[in-house]
Amino acid sequence: MSDNPDPAVTDGRLLRGARSRRAITRHAVDVASLEGLNGLSLGRLATDLDLSKSGIQTLFRTKENLHLATVEAARDLFVDAVVRPAQSEPHGVARLNALIENWIAYAEKPLFTGGCFWAANLPDFDSRPGPVRDALADQRRDWQSLIATELRHAMTGKQIAPQDPDLAAFQIDAILNATNTALRLDDPQAPTKARRALTPFLTHP
Repeated sequence: MSDNPDPAVTDGRLLRGARSRRAITRHAVDVASLEGLNGLSLGRLATDLDLSKSGIQTLFRTKENLHLATVEAARDLFVDAVVRPAQSEPHGVARLNALIENWIAYAEKPLFTGGCFWAANLPDFDSRPGPVRDALADQRRDWQSLIATELRHAMTGKQIAPQDPDLAAFQIDAILNATNTALRLDDPQAPTKARRALTPFLTHP
């Protein structure tokens, strides 16, 4: 008898493990968006999902790995909801508008239970060096870089007024984060205020 496992059995186990991992991290993202990554543990997920702690530990090994997997899952879901749909628009103002509207929709009808995942977690980790902080910061940098890139396209095409794209991206991100906070505090006018505040960045004088 061969000592090698049946490939079909091995592949089936891998697929089940991947499905379990996706389901667990999807729930973990919701918990962390509401209570922060500090409220997330292997035991907490086992209780929430009625799974064995040992089973979850087999998938993630450590709490830090769980946190990193949760950040990665949040990033993937954000890209699917906000970034990827905007890519059908041409570079410049059209894509900028799509990204901003998708972001407002992401916060207004929350993709995650607690609203913006990064707004919930960056304040807890911004002064705590380590892999989790780095992963959160990378996503923030990538988002601002994406906005700055589209601002450059818009300026090249003379669609908007000349401006410092990196500074403008920083300001746009700040307005969107303020919008998320206002929505969490039950301000129904927050999206309207955000659009008005963002108009100067997206128009030509």
